[in-house]
Amino acid sequence: MNETRGVVIGYDGSDHAMQALDWAMDEAELRKLPLTVCHAWQWPYGEGDQAARDSLRHAAEHVLWHGADCARASSPGLDVRPDLYEGSATARLEELSSDAGLLVVGSRGLGAVARAMTGSVATHTAAHAQCPVIVVRGRGPLPRSPQPGPIVAGLADDDKADAVLGFACTEAALRGLPLLVVHAWHQPPVSWGGSTFPALDPLAVQNTAEQWVAQVLMSWREKQPQVTIEARTPMSRASEALAAVTDATLVVVGSPHGRFGSVTAAMLRHAPCPVVIVR
Repeated sequence: MNETRGVVIGYDGSDHAMQALDWAMDEAELRKLPLTVCHAWQWPYGEGDQAARDSLRHAAEHVLWHGADCARASSPGLDVRPDLYEGSATARLEELSSDAGLLVVGSRGLGAVARAMTGSVATHTAAHAQCPVIVVRGRGPLPRSPQPGPIVAGLADDDKADAVLGFACTEAALRGLPLLVVHAWHQPPVSWGGSTFPALDPLAVQNTAEQWVAQVLMSWREKQPQVTIEARTPMSRASEALAAVTDATLVVVGSPHGRFGSVTAAMLRHAPCPVVIVR
């Protein structure tokens, strides 16, 4: 993991940002990395009075220093680095992601209305960042829980499986939690004479799915022997199978750069916990 920027958190002082800051501090402590707290601001009125512009900048400085001070007070040994930027928050976070190991953002802007608007910081950053992104969403205080659930990795039958497992295994090892690997499958139908039938024997499809998962997991069981790994291959939609794990501490999924697959998009809307997007 790149340690130049360490863990980067996009912070705007909102409740969503405070929740994300809690998680980012935890990640930085567990990984023994610095924490970069970033706050971006923009003057929205074109040419304007310099005094008013200075006032807006001072307000931005106050927001940033509040976040940085909270991090220092909560984690005295943490290397906290404030980053104040005049300009687009999405542009700055994307820039920082090229030199970071992990980016953390709050879930603000992931609702249906906000997704229809251009410029949602969380959605744009999660889609375009060059490092893994944690979108912090879910119930109550994060990330500590008296009875934390497993780290959940959603595997698709593609070339992102190793990247997803690499992050998920590391997270499980750092937190001392089990890893639950979910690979959902479905029956491809075929139509004949106006009726629809299963194209393949469901037991054969399930056996193929189980064998593929076992093969993919073999090397990770050797690399991370201290992590308890359980695999599930349910016959369902992948998003439904992942959302059904209601006690998950974290869900890890893969996604192409610049856009979300259907599973990632569903997790960002419905997951009961923070979601990691890995590329």
